[in-house]
Amino acid sequence: MGATVATVAYLGLEARAVEVQVQLSPGLPAFIIVGLPDKAVAESRERVRAALSAIGLALPPKRITVNLSPADLPKEGSHYDLPIALGLLAAIGAADVETLADYVVVGELSLDGRIAASPGVLFAALHASGLDKGLICPAAQGSEAAWAGELDVVAAPDLLALLAHLKGTALVARPAAVEAETVTGGPDVAQVKGQEVAKRALEIAAAGGHNLLMSGPPGAGKSLLAACLPGILPPLLPSEALEVSMVASVAGELSDGKIRRRRPFRAPHHSASMPALVGGGLRVRPGEISLAHLGVLFLDELPEFQRQVLDSLRQPLETGSVSVARANSHVTFPARVQLVAAMNPCRCGHLGDPALACSRAPRCAADYQARVSGPLLDRIDLHVEVASVSAADLTLPPPAEGSAEVAARVAAARDIQSRRFNGSGVRTNAEADGELLDRVATPDEPGRKLLADAASAMRLSARGFHRVMRVARTIADLAGAENVGRIHIAEALSYRRQPPRN
Repeated sequence: MGATVATVAYLGLEARAVEVQVQLSPGLPAFIIVGLPDKAVAESRERVRAALSAIGLALPPKRITVNLSPADLPKEGSHYDLPIALGLLAAIGAADVETLADYVVVGELSLDGRIAASPGVLFAALHASGLDKGLICPAAQGSEAAWAGELDVVAAPDLLALLAHLKGTALVARPAAVEAETVTGGPDVAQVKGQEVAKRALEIAAAGGHNLLMSGPPGAGKSLLAACLPGILPPLLPSEALEVSMVASVAGELSDGKIRRRRPFRAPHHSASMPALVGGGLRVRPGEISLAHLGVLFLDELPEFQRQVLDSLRQPLETGSVSVARANSHVTFPARVQLVAAMNPCRCGHLGDPALACSRAPRCAADYQARVSGPLLDRIDLHVEVASVSAADLTLPPPAEGSAEVAARVAAARDIQSRRFNGSGVRTNAEADGELLDRVATPDEPGRKLLADAASAMRLSARGFHRVMRVARTIADLAGAENVGRIHIAEALSYRRQPPRN
């Protein structure tokens, strides 16, 4: 006696088809799972045994072999519990094999027979839709699966309800796609007193998707400025919302089945390890840079991060994706992020202040800033010095212009870029490169001369040269200018600093 149930294996943002093959054969009672299962899959035996017992069924006194095919593909996660249980039920005649053939099954089992949530249901739903099959999943994630389109979703709360539905005696209600999460506002730019140069740089960064580094003494408002960035970024487009939600689904962070509409804002602590930041671990999962896909990755106290961890960001920042290579798998996650970093000018944080600077200046500053490599700094488009806020600034009334006004200008600039890059696969000026960048961002003759002279004087690398062009194109878009002029190049150069000599 045997049965086969379809499920999936997750490899990055890819769902691979997996067959759960259950075979009952004569011999000493045993329950064996083969097909490269990890610890969580191997423990499915006990969860399945207890769940079946909870609904009044016992495993037959036979040799039970469960093969997860293809056998050479590593299987990770608890979502194999439900397909293994349904395969066993079909093998003993408690469920119809032909009915199960029309579904892809995912879900974790509790010991009392409840079907618990598991990561990646949105991926499984998209995979099932591509195969023209339905999906059996936990009730808590039915609304998440419903976003995959017109497919038959059976979201059951427990095994008994699922069996009743499959037999047609008591149907489970079809889940509906829940409205997207509400876009709530964060800190308003109007809360920032003074810092006009930094606020201008923040607006440019938001308009063009550029990386930003703020350097200044403690308490100058760097973290507050970074927290204001999501409030001036445009909401995600439907296609972008699906991309962000897919990453969140694989990571198990998609709550209540609601599709993400707000751009991610991730702010890991400086003690974060390399796998935590770029992805990996024992069970390969997306890191902070992928969880911030199409949003903001904020690294506060930048030099306090381990240098190797920071340097691991260099390739993802350039390509927009991160590849995690392991001996038994090779997984790629999207990582098109906007890096915003903040740092003090030195360890004590008061370089240049004669009343507070330490006695080791300027060596203290040189040693501290050297902890961030030149190649990483070269990938940051905007460098801005954030001065300490004076008492006079703090007593001023709030600025008349807040996040709503800045967001309107950012949205207008993004709309210009959307029309400009339509059909090219590029979303913002920060992503433009090669011939496309030359076509849209080449300055006029005075601007070209200024850029050439500055490139020589500032010893700009080829990457730095092109990043100045991208920033200038964004400044021109904010100004509503058709072409990049000398004034736009001049402002873009003012946000560029020479890489430190290591």
